[in-house]
Amino acid sequence: MKYTDIVFDIDGTLVDNEKEVLATWQQTLRELFGKEYATDELGFVLGIPGETSMRKFGAADPEEAFRVWGKNFMNHKSDITLFPDMEETVSTLKKRGLELGMVTSRTRDELNNDYALGRIIDRFGTIVCVTDTANPKPHPDPLLTYLDKRHVMRQSVLYIGDSIYDARCAYAAGVDFGLAQWGGHPDLEDMVPKFIFRTPNEILGVV
Repeated sequence: MKYTDIVFDIDGTLVDNEKEVLATWQQTLRELFGKEYATDELGFVLGIPGETSMRKFGAADPEEAFRVWGKNFMNHKSDITLFPDMEETVSTLKKRGLELGMVTSRTRDELNNDYALGRIIDRFGTIVCVTDTANPKPHPDPLLTYLDKRHVMRQSVLYIGDSIYDARCAYAAGVDFGLAQWGGHPDLEDMVPKFIFRTPNEILGVV
């Protein structure tokens, strides 16, 4: 077996929440700035830290602005689900003896307040959140932190995500990248993934 560790991004990879995330951004930006944004204008926020996005929108206090976003997002929590076949895939990977991890742009609070993710989080060992590193994705720091915590070689790790930020993080860290095509963001520009997975259970074919 080549890989000992399978590491996942969360949003758009494990959890199907894009519609709810973008709706919350629309609501929050309307409240804070009085501006209306179409969803196709907000795609860049998917996969980067919320405070970073707030800075791009010109928030004077990005931390407080993102707290408003978090409060609004609570209204959508019950609508969020895991992607189809994800729970079964994660369980099978664990049964095969693989170490499972997460590398995410979420804060620890966001991680712990996700009802859908709560169904599978006990299968995961090492979890690296945005607050655990100096530089978030697409910098390599989050995956390098994972490697350091696990004391594993980069060749032993496969990182699975749905965005260009995930791909760039993996390449910069020297880790193989698998594109979660079900996440709906296949445009990786000049990045070429090691694997393209159309469904979660296709991951089982490479481990």
